[in-house]
Amino acid sequence: MKYAIVEDGSKQYKAIEGATIDVDFFAAEPGDQLDLNQVLLVADGEQVTIGTPLIEGAKVQTTVVDQVKGPKIIVFRYKPKKRIRTKTGHRQKYTRLQIDAIVVNGEG
Repeated sequence: MKYAIVEDGSKQYKAIEGATIDVDFFAAEPGDQLDLNQVLLVADGEQVTIGTPLIEGAKVQTTVVDQVKGPKIIVFRYKPKKRIRTKTGHRQKYTRLQIDAIVVNGEG
């Protein structure tokens, strides 16, 4: 099984060929091709390549599948004895990426 550890938006993701990952929002349409260039590690069976901190010439080729929203988070603030109550919510936007290929030095 070939996989890579990539960094995007100061978060690290395990990218397995053929799988999908949810990353922070990109302004891209479904079907667009994106390359993730900050590859920290590539493992192909017993062969493991570790970057210092990045692997030169390595990239993960992805396709945008969908724009999704995360679960709703309720934020409730109050000040006791003052009758101040504030209830708000938030849903984070994510971009779902399909991992097409992991390329190291021009080899897929």
